[in-house]
Amino acid sequence: MCDDNELHHSIGRRTLLVTGTAAALTLGSVTFAAAADGDQETRTIRGTLPTGSPDFVYVPVDVPSGVREIKVSYTYDRPSVPAGTAGNALDIGIFDERGTELGGPGFRGWSGGARSEFFLRADDATPGYLPGRVRAGTWHIALGPYTVAPQGLSYEITVTLTYGEQGPVVEPVYPPGRAKGRGRAWYRGDCHLHSWYSDGRRTPAEIAALARAAGLDFINTSEHNTHAAHAHWADEAGDDLLIMLGEEVTTRNGHVVALGTDPGTFVDWRYRARDHRFGRFARRIRKAGGLVVPAHPHATCIGCNWKFGFGEADAVEVWNGPYTPDDEVALADWDGMLVASVREGRDWIPAMGNSDAHRDPDVVGLPQTVVLADDLSREAIQEGIRAGRSYVAESKDVSLSFTATGGKGEHTGIGGRLEAAPDTPVTVRLEVAGAPRCTVRFVTDQGVLFTGGPLPVAGSGVFEWRTTPAYAAYVRAELRHETAAGPLPGALAAFTNPIFLGRVH
Repeated sequence: MCDDNELHHSIGRRTLLVTGTAAALTLGSVTFAAAADGDQETRTIRGTLPTGSPDFVYVPVDVPSGVREIKVSYTYDRPSVPAGTAGNALDIGIFDERGTELGGPGFRGWSGGARSEFFLRADDATPGYLPGRVRAGTWHIALGPYTVAPQGLSYEITVTLTYGEQGPVVEPVYPPGRAKGRGRAWYRGDCHLHSWYSDGRRTPAEIAALARAAGLDFINTSEHNTHAAHAHWADEAGDDLLIMLGEEVTTRNGHVVALGTDPGTFVDWRYRARDHRFGRFARRIRKAGGLVVPAHPHATCIGCNWKFGFGEADAVEVWNGPYTPDDEVALADWDGMLVASVREGRDWIPAMGNSDAHRDPDVVGLPQTVVLADDLSREAIQEGIRAGRSYVAESKDVSLSFTATGGKGEHTGIGGRLEAAPDTPVTVRLEVAGAPRCTVRFVTDQGVLFTGGPLPVAGSGVFEWRTTPAYAAYVRAELRHETAAGPLPGALAAFTNPIFLGRVH
C-alpha cells in the first residue's frame, strides 16, 4: 500500500459570499498515480464547512486507469449545541466520470447519513450504490451538509483505490410488472418503504415477508435518492405480491414518492422550490411510467415539509405511518384542496396512505391503500390510484364499501361522480367491517354532516345518510378510534377518497 497523502480544504466566509447563491460548491481535486495490480493507494481529505454552506459540496477525485475498486469512508465532528440549535449532519454519495450534472448519467450512489463507508466495483457495491465498471476520469464525492452546528462541521474523507482487473458487470434482473391477481378487485398496498438500500434496516426478503403477513397485494420500493435497490427485488415477487419500483426523492423542501417507475429510473433530488426545477423531475417520473406522490407533506423533520405546491401531484400521501397530529393537518389540508377543486371546477388530487416503514418496530402496512383495479399490474394499480378509486385503512382487518345512489337507481363508488340534478335525493351508504368501537363520520365540502356509531365490539355496521348534490358537492367517509377527552376526533382507522355529487359545470 502506498503512503497516505493528506489534503486540507477550508471554506471560509469569503468563499460562501461568492458562492452563496449557488446550490453547490466544488473543491480542489484529489489526484492518484497509477499503480500495479493488487496495489492500493489512499488519500485523506480534511476540511471544515461553516454554517450557511451550500446544499452540496463536491470533492473531485481523479481516478487513473487500471482501478478495480473505489472505497470511501468518512467521519465528521458532532459538537454539543444549545437546545433548539441544529447540530452537525453530513450526507454522502458519489458520481462517476460522467459528471454531476443535474439529472445526468453520472450518479453512482447515495447513502445520505446512513453509512460511514461504501465501495463500488464492476460486480458489486455497497447497498445504495450501483455496481459497474470503474472508468478513468474525474469522479466526485458528493457531500450534503444537512445541518451545520454554529461551530462548523469538520470532516475527514478517506479514499482508497484498489488496482487490478475488473470483474464481470452483473446484468440487473427486475421484478415483473404483473402478478396473478383476481381480475377487477380491491387490492391492498404499501407504496412507501425503506430497506437497507437506503436508511432502512430490513432486507428486501424481510420486507416482502412482512408485506405478505400484512395482507398486502402490492408494494413500491422507495429508497431515499437512489434506485440501486431496483435490481434486488426480483426474487421477492410472486403470483401473490406485485413489487413496483420507485424512489423517495428527498429534497431540502420536501419528499416525493416516485411510484412505479420503469426499472432503473433515477430521479434527481438536488434542488429546492426556489430553483423552479421540480416540474422537470415530476415530468421525468411520469415519462418513466410513474406517479408523483408528495409524501408526509406536513411532517416536522427538517426539510420534510412540502414546499413545491401540488400542481404536479398525481396523488398525495395524507397518512404516513402511525397516525399523528401532522397527519391530521395533512388530512385537513387535503380536504381544503377538495373544496377548491369543486369551487374552481378543476381536477382533484386523490389521497393515499403508506407506512414509511424503516426498521422494527415500524409496521409494514400501517396504513395501507386499498385500490379498486382491473388487474394486479403496475398500470392497473396506478390507474386506480390516479382515479381515486381507493381508501386507506390501518390494517388488513378493516374493510369498507362506500357508495352513493340516486333516486332512479343510478349509483357510483369511491372516486366516482353521481351525475344528478341539484335537488335529486341521494343515499350515501357505508358498510364497515373490522373496526370495533370506531365512530363513523361523513365529511362534505361544508364539514362533518353525519356521525354514527360507535360500532359494536364485532366491528361491523352499516350507515346511511340522505342528502342532495345542492347540499353536498362531495362526501367522503372516515372511521375514527375512540378519543379520551376533548373536542378533537380520535385517530383514523380508515378514510375514503370522496364521491362527488352533481353534474360537472
